[in-house]
Amino acid sequence: MNDPTVPPSFEGPRLKILSYNVHSCIGTDRKLDPARVAEVIATVEPDIIGLQELDVGRSRTGGVDQAHAIASLLRMEFHFHPALNVAEERYGDAILTALPARMIKGGGLPSVGEPRGAIWVEIKVGDHCLQVFNTHLGLRGRDRISQIGALLGPSWLGSPACHQKPRILIGDFNSTPSTATYKTVARRMADVQSRLKAKPKATFPSRYPLLRIDHIFVSSEVTPVDVQVISTPLTRRASDHLPLLTTVHL
Repeated sequence: MNDPTVPPSFEGPRLKILSYNVHSCIGTDRKLDPARVAEVIATVEPDIIGLQELDVGRSRTGGVDQAHAIASLLRMEFHFHPALNVAEERYGDAILTALPARMIKGGGLPSVGEPRGAIWVEIKVGDHCLQVFNTHLGLRGRDRISQIGALLGPSWLGSPACHQKPRILIGDFNSTPSTATYKTVARRMADVQSRLKAKPKATFPSRYPLLRIDHIFVSSEVTPVDVQVISTPLTRRASDHLPLLTTVHL
């Protein structure tokens, strides 16, 4: 998997990682269409995908298991964690990949109001055991600080099971770079946009992006080599967020 055009320090498995808040697969044109979301994803051919705001069995979106539907169209396996459970209806986040993967943990984060959660999946990439975390943080600043503190703590990214292993944190953080939440993570991990872009790009709202609230953070064992915010006529319709794509070497 080595690329001879890449300097020796960047040799190793090369992966494309996507973060995408899919807004329950309801587009800015108000059309409900999981297949359209899958089309957006397939176009950029990521290896690992973190999705936020998925409906599973919810009456408001026709009772469809959106995580399963999108993964099936992409011919990938998925792991889903519901941040919200109401009777048979669920709403939450998923990690999709065609690589060998096992779920380590799914759980709630400290929340007042709407429940928030995270999912942790270990993905085998050659000789590496990549630790991938996906989350969707709250709208209140106090909640986000508590949530990111928990995520960086010993039950999640700070777990001994992660020690000296490559880690990637994906998500809709509802936090711009000026916020305390973002700065707390950035002290511990590298933001791929800040690392690679002279002028990082916003992801929300998709039609007229003003806010950079979707992020991918990586540990020191992961080297980002490219990053893009995918803005096309299709992505501007498919969700109210634009997808964030990075290419990394382990």
